[in-house]
Amino acid sequence: MKQSLTFIPTLREVPADADIKSHQLLLRAGYIRQNTSGIYSYLPLAQKVLQNIQEIVRDEMNKAGASELLMPAMQQSELWQESGRWYSYGPELMRLKDRHGREFALGATHEEVITSLVRDEVKSYKRLPLALYQIQSKFRDEKRPRFGILRGREFIMKDAYSFHSSYESLDVMYDKMYTAYSNIFERCGLNFRAVIADSGAMGGKDTHEFMVLSEVGEDTIAYSDQSGYAANVEMAPVAADYIRSDEDCGDLEKRETPSQKTIEEVAAFFEVEKEKCIKSLLFKADDRLVLVLARGDHEINDIKVKNLFDARNVELASPEETKEALNCPIGFVGPIGVPEGIEVVADAAVKSIVNGICGANEEGFHYVSVDAERDLQVGQYADLRFIQEGDASPDGKGTIKFARGIEVGHIFKLGTRYSVDMGASYLDENGRSQPMIMGCYGIGVSRTLAAIVEQYNDENGIVWPEQIAPFQLHVVPANMKSDAQVALAERVYTELGKNYSILFDDRAERAGVKFADSDLIGLPIRITAGKLAEENIVELKVRKTGEKLDVPMDELAETISRLLGK
Repeated sequence: MKQSLTFIPTLREVPADADIKSHQLLLRAGYIRQNTSGIYSYLPLAQKVLQNIQEIVRDEMNKAGASELLMPAMQQSELWQESGRWYSYGPELMRLKDRHGREFALGATHEEVITSLVRDEVKSYKRLPLALYQIQSKFRDEKRPRFGILRGREFIMKDAYSFHSSYESLDVMYDKMYTAYSNIFERCGLNFRAVIADSGAMGGKDTHEFMVLSEVGEDTIAYSDQSGYAANVEMAPVAADYIRSDEDCGDLEKRETPSQKTIEEVAAFFEVEKEKCIKSLLFKADDRLVLVLARGDHEINDIKVKNLFDARNVELASPEETKEALNCPIGFVGPIGVPEGIEVVADAAVKSIVNGICGANEEGFHYVSVDAERDLQVGQYADLRFIQEGDASPDGKGTIKFARGIEVGHIFKLGTRYSVDMGASYLDENGRSQPMIMGCYGIGVSRTLAAIVEQYNDENGIVWPEQIAPFQLHVVPANMKSDAQVALAERVYTELGKNYSILFDDRAERAGVKFADSDLIGLPIRITAGKLAEENIVELKVRKTGEKLDVPMDELAETISRLLGK
């Protein structure tokens, strides 16, 4: 491809509104341009990178036994109402009406569409298992789009769905997809972790996220420093053993705390460590009120609360709701004297507290000398807190460390979550109707592009992995006015073009501009026809290492083959 014939609008300056490396470099190197907040055009270089990623994705999906199709981006509201997600999905779902007043959504995901499609066509166990996938633009009305194409309102995604007659069959496909995803991200050259995760609004039980390690990641990964264990911090179980203190506990006493509302203020007021305080927060779990307790130095994990009650939605009660239910402000809520109808549950660490402190459910007062076993009426103790750095790893090997990650893939065992709600059933071997068992598997294709740039860059620009780069070689005649340099560059372009993809910089620009753009664009090898052109010698620069070699033309093909591993 001649550079003068394509569209690569490079920038010298870093755009003011680009906060992270991938956003800055994709804009500066002419890969993307913003149309409006959270919506981007992918320019020719980015499109070629996306095609390379998609080729890898298709190859691994086909190996896993999935077939490609394409579903509509615009989905009728009736399907989402069948699944119950038309209202529960939230404002991120982009909704619209046609001229007849019928409601639609722009596809944020396609569980409803694929379930209705398979429901209407597959009637017998003989047609199962079935796995289908597509690569398509998705739409989510993000409240605050940020970080360029890492979190936009329109993005490219590969989503796959599988249908089964048994959980054993689903397990087999899940393992195939896990392997396929691992292969995809390895082939993309990414440093990633597969972590235990939460299914969120998707429903289902078992699920893994594929996280690219990056300081700009929005998720926190908890991992062992001595094993392969890794989980999203929201899902990591706590394996700690809590030993009850053998200290004597005084009589329960109510003490005045007129302005002490937070754990920090209460601990300082009574001159104790935060772990002696009991944190009490009122939650709404679907249609019930639940008081959740944790040690003062721990944070309550609402995902674990949600899973404990098998609730669809869990959220903190508002200050007004808390005042109405417990007759006191949030800062004085406690587990003693809780009104009937409010269930009390506690993190396992609370049970070991002796001589503790908690709110008295009365404004301006706290209880001291609290013995959890003696004074608290707890309906259930469970693991309800976030894991912390330094905790024992749940697999019993090593201690927990934290890292930031960018989610690029997510696989779920949905079970019958959608098939039951939407009536997707089949006849089994005995002629009985059974709900289909489902799995779903997503990859953020455009997000993967940005994640690669986050891991592959230097002070001069992008440094593409060879298998992902838009072109393998960048041929640059240093001076377009030199007949010898242009002729040699044309010869390189013609001879190597039979086996490699090449970008030919035929622009009438100064050599310094061309070299700066070449580093910015980030192709694996630059071949320069320069001062030694009349001797049929070119200069090779390896983008990843910065290594430069003077290579005679008769050795060029062999040298390129060696450098690119061909």
